[in-house]
Amino acid sequence: MKHIPTRTCIVCRTPKDKPELLRIVRSPEGKIFADTTGKAAGRGCYVCAAEACFNKMVDKKFLARAFKQDVPREVYEAIKEKGFGIKQ
Repeated sequence: MKHIPTRTCIVCRTPKDKPELLRIVRSPEGKIFADTTGKAAGRGCYVCAAEACFNKMVDKKFLARAFKQDVPREVYEAIKEKGFGIKQ
């Protein structure tokens, strides 16, 4: 049986199997985006695909903390459109 790595959601701090979470990446050029492949180069963090976690991430600016830079609202909207299959 193959080992499945676990990662922790930056919002709710719940450890889950890596495929269950959405990876968000800050590329070496400073661009922040949803990494649907899970292999993009750069600093990454993981978020649950739950609507509550996404909303809290936006309200409390978790990405700004994780990447230590300001993250415009448009980036959150692009992440929601591209990578988030929001679940209840």
